[in-house]
Amino acid sequence: MARNIAVGVGIMEYPFQSADGFWRWVDLCEQGGLDSIWQTDRIVSRTPILECMTALAAIAGRTKRIKFGVNVVSVALREPVLLAKQCATIDVLSNGRLLPGFGIGSPRGAEWTAMHVDTTTRGRKTDEALEIISRLWAGEALDFDGRHFKLTKASIAPVPVQPDLPMWIGGSSDAAIKRTARVGTGWQAGAETPQFVGEVIAGIKQALTETGRSIDEDHYGAAFAFRFGGPDDPGVAKVMEQYKARTGRDPSGLFAMGDAEVILRRLTDYIEAGASKFILRPIADGDADMFAQTKRLVEDVLPQVAARWPKHRKVAA
Repeated sequence: MARNIAVGVGIMEYPFQSADGFWRWVDLCEQGGLDSIWQTDRIVSRTPILECMTALAAIAGRTKRIKFGVNVVSVALREPVLLAKQCATIDVLSNGRLLPGFGIGSPRGAEWTAMHVDTTTRGRKTDEALEIISRLWAGEALDFDGRHFKLTKASIAPVPVQPDLPMWIGGSSDAAIKRTARVGTGWQAGAETPQFVGEVIAGIKQALTETGRSIDEDHYGAAFAFRFGGPDDPGVAKVMEQYKARTGRDPSGLFAMGDAEVILRRLTDYIEAGASKFILRPIADGDADMFAQTKRLVEDVLPQVAARWPKHRKVAA
């Protein structure tokens, strides 16, 4: 089946000097034809990072066309009924443009220690919460007797506008692969290499044969940071240091830095591995730099993506 390739942009740290700079960037994303905007989830941090659900609600009100999501919300740190309600509200008020992504949360996150949350229960809490969220979205008056959550006749209204609101799952562990095959409508990679993304996608497809479910071939995503320029550009060292501190990974082999062809080659590597949906994060610092990097992505990369991988109209079964 032909796949439709889509390119969005994302941020984790808040790299802007002003709210005006942030909104100018959002307007560029909306008007420039990017597929989506993504905010990473982090609650506890001394580095400025927007709260993800609040940010999506604000973006929903600012825009008319572009989709938006969380890559990915740390479900184990949030109350599932409230999270289901937040997602439904944003989906309703945006006319169905929400792309929620869910995961167990980074083990390196400061939240676990700061908020005294038991990391050993992350997976089980997430599995229970995802069941609760999906059933509430379906309109159930839900009785639930789990190990971590207990509900009696819980319901939300309005339910999401999208009849089958996507549930993208993050993570690359065996548990995340099984979780995706069990409840996910898509999978979103983090900072994995193209080779590893291909291995995870193959693992999900194998697990789907055991669950008897299917996931659209278009619904496998990848993410990487990019810069038009090089590592010696002003502000780049700061971004790379923040990334290494946050993930424990050396960014030099994961970031795509150079010209448009370098970014397109990286996209091609992921596409050949099976990914179709992309979150590209500008390596930039400050209002002007973020705008300039994203503008070059819009002008120099998006037209070539459209030419190399033209969209296909899907025919209903």
